[in-house]
Amino acid sequence: MSDYCLSCCSAVDLTPEQMEQRNIHYICFQYTVDEEVYADDMGISMSSEELFERMAHGAKTKTSQISVARYIQYFEPFLKEGLDILHVTLSSGITGTYNSACVARSELLERYPERKIFIVDSLAASSGYGLLMNALADQRDMGKSIEEVYDWAEENKRYLHHWFFSTDLSFYVRGGRISRTAGAVGTMLSICPLLNVDKDGHLIPREKIRGKKKVIQRIVEQMELHAQDGLDYHGKCYISHSTCLEDAQKVAAMIEEKFPNLDGKVEIFPIGTTIGSHTGPGTVAILLGRFAKQLMLR
Repeated sequence: MSDYCLSCCSAVDLTPEQMEQRNIHYICFQYTVDEEVYADDMGISMSSEELFERMAHGAKTKTSQISVARYIQYFEPFLKEGLDILHVTLSSGITGTYNSACVARSELLERYPERKIFIVDSLAASSGYGLLMNALADQRDMGKSIEEVYDWAEENKRYLHHWFFSTDLSFYVRGGRISRTAGAVGTMLSICPLLNVDKDGHLIPREKIRGKKKVIQRIVEQMELHAQDGLDYHGKCYISHSTCLEDAQKVAAMIEEKFPNLDGKVEIFPIGTTIGSHTGPGTVAILLGRFAKQLMLR
């Protein structure tokens, strides 16, 4: 057993069972639905499906970053047990939680100068963030020290690729990501935006594609373009979705047909309540692992 704790935020969009199996600890984001506060505890308090149903009926949602005080409360028991900490945060391009974790680290190291605390900005989100955490757990389980796993994370985190599309623009309008006029025109013309996460961890619109069938084809083409060795890619692929499992399954089937050397089947996960509070229903993402052949697009 390692002498350090591998940790992240709950927005990795995996399952509690997987987190326990991989021995990855996590701190929960919080979000509000019509002013009532909930923990993003990977579907225990509220499933993604229930959240999206409430959003579809007009519920107002918002999220808040994890505070310094909550990080201190979360980290300190590990330090008291004599464990060092490697914590990986949700992308700083999405939330300020990385800064909160760094401030908490500084305060705790004054109290526990004999301990080590490493904080990594994942630059990732949803199951792409989860894919990174599984890779770090693999490194830990190979016997790597906390310093070695930290260095590996910093060296490899930009080799993740996230590509998203959405078939429902209403929540992007509600969240201010696109204008009402653009949303109305896009909906009328069946425009599906294709987005990705850039090198700084921001979600960036890349293309406007007319029709679900075409955007599904295009997102698979992006995987072919960016995966190491193209169609011979042999790494892992995750898909996350917000109540559009059928679309996610179509994408998965196309990927498995085009990429016969994948490391296992494509794994499909629901988008969790933190990310889902912003995307709403109708979003599908493909997430490539550590082995992408180039850095994130600028």
